[in-house]
Parts: sequence; C-alpha cells; structure tokens
Amino acid sequence: MSAEMALITPVLLALLLVAVGAGRLVSARLDVADAAHQAARAASLARTPTAAGAAAQAAARSALDGAGLACSRLSTTADSNAFRPGGQINVTVACTADLAGLAAIPWPGNHTITETFSVPLETYRAGERR
Repeated sequence: MSAEMALITPVLLALLLVAVGAGRLVSARLDVADAAHQAARAASLARTPTAAGAAAQAAARSALDGAGLACSRLSTTADSNAFRPGGQINVTVACTADLAGLAAIPWPGNHTITETFSVPLETYRAGERR
C-alpha cells in the first residue's frame, strides 16, 4: 500500500499543478477580456478618434493593473474606421504574459492573450467642436 502511494503521489501533485496553471491561464484570459471591454467603453465616450485611442490605452492599462496581471508587452488598438454617430468602435487588447508568472509550474516562454470588444456609438452624440 505504501509503495502504491509513493508512486501515485507525484502523479497527483503534477496533475494538481497543471490544473492550477490552466486555471490561472483562464483567469488571465478573463482579465484581458474585461480590460478590452473597459477600453472599448472608455473609447466610446471620447469625442475624437485620437482621444478614443488614448482613452482605450489608459483604460486597458488601468484594468490590467487592477487585476494584477503583469504584461511584459501590452498592445491596445482602437479601430475607429466607423467612429461617427451611430457607428461603432472596436478595441483589441493583446497582453504578452510570462508563463512562469501565470502558472504554478515554472513553464518557460510567454503566452499572448488577445481579446476584442466592440461598442456602438450613440446616434445623437456630439462630435468634435471646431
């Protein structure tokens, strides 16, 4: 009985560590999705496409910092091609995270998580004043 336990214990511990690592990866994906949502909402409140891009970047950084997700490289892209009353804005957030920091197992390498969120713009919004 003790020999069987000695053989199965490392396997169970390895499975547990893999499960925790997978859970942390899923949590990181949810954090990036939330950051994309917040960034798109912030961009939709801006009056100009340039201000929308800046607002999206600031909101994404703030959301990821608040979630405790450290990105070695953070990219926020606001697609403002349809930035007009009744249009929409699409924001893509890409976070490159170190796997050793995400998982309980010291896995080598990085993992890039990318999420996109779209927000419609109000039909009767005021544009840029001249």
